[in-house]
Amino acid sequence: MKLVLSQEQQELRAAVRGYLSTASPLSKARQGYDPQVYTRLNGELGLPGLVVPEEYGGSGAGMAELAVVLEETGAALLPGPFLATAFTALALTQVPDKELLSGIAEGRIAATIDGAELTHDGAAVSGVLPRTLSGMEADVLVVPAHGADGLVMTAVELAGPGVTRTPLETLDLTRGQALVTLDAAPARVLGPAPESGILDRLRVALAAEQLGVMRAALDAIVAYAKVRVAFGRYIGSYQGVKHKLADMHCKLEQAESIVRYAAWATDESPADLPEAAALAQAYVGRACFEVARDHLLLHGGIGYTWEHDAHLFYKRAKANEVLLGPPRIHRARLAQLLEL
Repeated sequence: MKLVLSQEQQELRAAVRGYLSTASPLSKARQGYDPQVYTRLNGELGLPGLVVPEEYGGSGAGMAELAVVLEETGAALLPGPFLATAFTALALTQVPDKELLSGIAEGRIAATIDGAELTHDGAAVSGVLPRTLSGMEADVLVVPAHGADGLVMTAVELAGPGVTRTPLETLDLTRGQALVTLDAAPARVLGPAPESGILDRLRVALAAEQLGVMRAALDAIVAYAKVRVAFGRYIGSYQGVKHKLADMHCKLEQAESIVRYAAWATDESPADLPEAAALAQAYVGRACFEVARDHLLLHGGIGYTWEHDAHLFYKRAKANEVLLGPPRIHRARLAQLLEL
């Protein structure tokens, strides 16, 4: 088991971090999805196709590399459909489809996935998806549906007939969701839905983004504690602040170990993936929110203002914490897997 980043992974992290620092700084996060930012992500960096197999035009990388990228996009609070497209690419590695995987790898398709099970009559799907991640920006929706052949994975063109999309007012200002209504929308069957594996991969990917949010929030408050003066002293010199920062750092270190292990299990030890994925969301989701919350509180009054970035981290952390279900669900699943 190797939990330390390789030289190639460190170089990947540096490349993504360098690009996002100039193309998508935090000051742009409030503005929402910017297609121009995705042009180089899709082209020169080829990030959407990172986990797409080489036979479909992707890089054929593993979860360990994707986790490195998601950590950086999380730290930058990257708006838009990158996480949703990464989720979909991970699902499609379990139900391969040349058209979709090639489109994602080439940057032509922004995709999203929803776990709600719809009805399928052989050529169309119907149902309501109340909260589809990046539903307004995505081109294609991958969703399971019940039909005559049992549960199958289907692909729906979101700009096609029978599809109604309504943007939702969400807590996270930097990444939207949509109410998607499908009324006999044309759908293409990709294949039988796998019994397991997809959701665990999504849990690990989300935990990687949460790790990035944690790291950026801690870095921000540490930097602030070094320059903010109160009662004639830097606030970082006060014992109460130092202890809180130490607690936040410990949560970050534990979260990183859990994410690296979960990514390793995804690539190298699938038998350990269910427990690793459940642990990742049971711990990292809550820890991310706690770090973002304390980072906002330690900023004092300025952290509550609309102009400050602290609330953006807080809202992304809370939205991510419940995106795949609240931590209690993952704790219960972990306990069941461990037969506790």
